[in-house]
Amino acid sequence: MENIHELLVNRRSIRRYTQDEVSPEDVRLILEAALMAPTSKSSRPWQFVVVEDKEMLERLSQCKPSGAMPIAKAAFAVVVAVDPALTDPWIEDASIAASYMQLQAADLGLGSCWIQVRGRFTADNMPSEEYVQELLGIPETLPVVCIVSFGHKDEERRPCDTSKLLWEKVHIGSWKEV
Repeated sequence: MENIHELLVNRRSIRRYTQDEVSPEDVRLILEAALMAPTSKSSRPWQFVVVEDKEMLERLSQCKPSGAMPIAKAAFAVVVAVDPALTDPWIEDASIAASYMQLQAADLGLGSCWIQVRGRFTADNMPSEEYVQELLGIPETLPVVCIVSFGHKDEERRPCDTSKLLWEKVHIGSWKEV
């Protein structure tokens, strides 16, 4: 991408991927982006589990009844867990790291999709966090915030139409009813 604005306009959630593998160098850059994400008081409360095994990706895609299917066909996924004992804004810290990974993937020409885990349930009504923790051996003290799927795009999405941005949601100086 030429600049961050172009990257933001063109980054879209991608839910269909080709079967092509992502190079180890690109995986490393995506993880580096997560590790460089800002955190409250430099607490770095996040932990990342990279999953490339196709069988495990399929099992992870069952973490909730809808919206998690992109994981099954992804080249890899990153589970974002966090230690809430290290910082109060742990959800925010994990979310920023996940977003940084998605921006880095977009810059590399790869697709990604955020899969919400925190606060969701499996088809059997098990908390999705517990399901993922059990599958991957993540300690129960580290809640799973999300899973981000990554891969080569097998779909094209239109860029964001900046003419449809909701500027009425921007208030300057103080709240003003529109």
